[in-house]
Amino acid sequence: MLSRRGFIAGLGALAAPAAGWASAGDPVALSGAKLSDGSFALVGLRLDGGLAFSAPLPARGHAGAAHPAVAEAVVVARRPGRFAMVVDCARGAVRQELTAPQGRHFYGHAAFSEDGSLLLTPENEYATGAGRIGIWDRRLGYRRIDEVSSGGIGPHEIIRLKGDTFTVANGGIRTHPKTGRERLNLDDMEPNLTILDATGSIAHQVPSNAARNSVRHIAADEGGRVVVGCQWQGDPFDAPALVAIYAAGRLTDLDMDPGHARGLAAYIGSVCAHGQGAAVSAPRGGRVEVLGPDGGLVVSARARDICGLCSVAGRTIATDGLGRVYRLEDGGLSRLAKHPVAFDNHLIAL
Repeated sequence: MLSRRGFIAGLGALAAPAAGWASAGDPVALSGAKLSDGSFALVGLRLDGGLAFSAPLPARGHAGAAHPAVAEAVVVARRPGRFAMVVDCARGAVRQELTAPQGRHFYGHAAFSEDGSLLLTPENEYATGAGRIGIWDRRLGYRRIDEVSSGGIGPHEIIRLKGDTFTVANGGIRTHPKTGRERLNLDDMEPNLTILDATGSIAHQVPSNAARNSVRHIAADEGGRVVVGCQWQGDPFDAPALVAIYAAGRLTDLDMDPGHARGLAAYIGSVCAHGQGAAVSAPRGGRVEVLGPDGGLVVSARARDICGLCSVAGRTIATDGLGRVYRLEDGGLSRLAKHPVAFDNHLIAL
């Protein structure tokens, strides 16, 4: 463990390059994409749905993290991958590749500290199944300098809140690279949402509403509320609420009637805050929805293979695997653009 003073806060000036996001075409969100020739790229999206930039990747990335000030992103392999690529988005090139330590793999997501000096990566210590958060110092060329417990098994996503606290979605599912994505512990899952303070210590934890309701994807709004999306690992006809809001130390389900939950195929792919409620995508159900703060359905729109979601500049944008970019409003989906790419599952908001 690093010292309380040294873990996140007060780490000084950022390393070069210093080019801001304007130098990459002023994107508002990033996404992995498969291009028409079968190659992979990281692309930036403008608010109007246009492409701000495209940076070639040597392999498929899942999601990752955008630096808060510099036109730089770290694209992480989908589980059980062991690589992460540092992309100079202004120049459209991979500058560095990071490798998970021996006996670890990444889960596809990451987060920067508020000043951009540290990168945090959710990882699986697959000999024990313990979830770990790797800590990498950007000022030292992304040298790995420490790690802390994620507070559970299967830490799929991590996001930063205000004050350099972090929220971790511990999905509760144990896997091992030898068996790929096979779920090894369905009978004793313990998914949870964990809050890490600025020292990396566990400040608070709340369990999922059911042992097999895997906490997978999370997003925060400016007020500090966290939207939580789950993926049910049991009988789809028994699916509990798949969406919850974490606020003031409590996790509150946005109740859905059973038929509604089944229509989402018991699988939430991405989430983001939308007004006082939430927007969620269900790619297996082929729909995206807006839920009110009480869980009431505001809008349900169908779109094939839709998954990426994020809230930027007061708007909610969405992407699908057919290259379409949408704006999501209470009246439904409106298409902004279509590109000759297949967008991956997640949008990274800047």
